[in-house]
Amino acid sequence: MKDDRLLQLGQKIRYERMKQNLSQEELEEKSKVSRRAISEIERGNTDIRYTNLYQIASAFGLTVSELLDFKL
Repeated sequence: MKDDRLLQLGQKIRYERMKQNLSQEELEEKSKVSRRAISEIERGNTDIRYTNLYQIASAFGLTVSELLDFKL
């Protein structure tokens, strides 16, 4: 059973990625987080390390707090 918080975070990351018109590969380049990890995170299949969370937020031009704000 997937953790609802991980699903929410994955959905938020996908939302931000799509809003900025980025592919997973482009986000990989900007964040230095592997495309495979991004895919797993977006689907809520894996817990995210803080360093990856920070790198993804930075790639979007957001803070970690902004990325964790699930009000879409």
